[in-house]
Amino acid sequence: MHKDIATPIRTQEILKKYGFSFKKSLGQNFLIDPNILRNIVSHANLTENSGAIEVGPGIGALTEHLARSAKKVVSFEIDQRLLPVLEDTLSPYNNVSIVHSDILKADVAKVIADEMPGIEDIMVVANLPYYVTTPILMKLLNDRLPIRGFVVMMQKEVADRITAKPGTKEYGSLSIAIQYYVKADIAMTVPKTVFMPQPNVDSAVIRLIKHGEPPVKVIDEDFLFVVTRASFVQRRKTIYNNLQSGLPNGKAQKDLILEALTAANIEPTRRGETLTIQEFGKLADALHPVFAK
Repeated sequence: MHKDIATPIRTQEILKKYGFSFKKSLGQNFLIDPNILRNIVSHANLTENSGAIEVGPGIGALTEHLARSAKKVVSFEIDQRLLPVLEDTLSPYNNVSIVHSDILKADVAKVIADEMPGIEDIMVVANLPYYVTTPILMKLLNDRLPIRGFVVMMQKEVADRITAKPGTKEYGSLSIAIQYYVKADIAMTVPKTVFMPQPNVDSAVIRLIKHGEPPVKVIDEDFLFVVTRASFVQRRKTIYNNLQSGLPNGKAQKDLILEALTAANIEPTRRGETLTIQEFGKLADALHPVFAK
């Protein structure tokens, strides 16, 4: 067994060896606690037949734990300065591929097809860069990848919004956009002290497991998200008022919005945060004939 990368001493040694300095703009915070990493990997339930996709491997702390558990690991790293570091730190593992690319621009489905032929069980497991957590998750969900789900670390506040239930103040269009595709729960919270450098915020690991079927059938998925975003334009306002401001030409069509709310059996005085995803589905279908482009 090789010495863990993720100890404070080893991390310092590697950073010193390569003269590496953290880039704030890339949200680089490296994990320095092997127990936390083992825990993260355990939540992904990987087997020796699984594939793991990682975003932002840093110096390979989590990558190494994935390599020990999975058949194949593919990590996307945007920072060119880390490529020689990773080549060195991950040299003991022959089942890791590093892709030098911005995950937001990458054709992840093609990478999976090329790098993981025949692997049926694939999980995204990553300590996500906090400044682009939501765009990364939405891209990977919208890409309809052949994956089982995600176990990802992020800012706790974002994790709370993603996993929120109706009727809570954290619940919003992000909760719905993600819960449409996956069942979401918080697997563990992570203290600031296990990072180098320490971030200013608390972190959490969330587990997202894809639904066999979406929790609601709608005419037009994209339009469902247009309606949910419009419903939360101003949290304190009623759904009726928000839809007028949030939908294209909504003010002129307020009678039709009222009709759609009635058809969907939703009181116009309710607030967006009280609606379930099923209710949003009904509402989107009722509004679709008038407002969908």
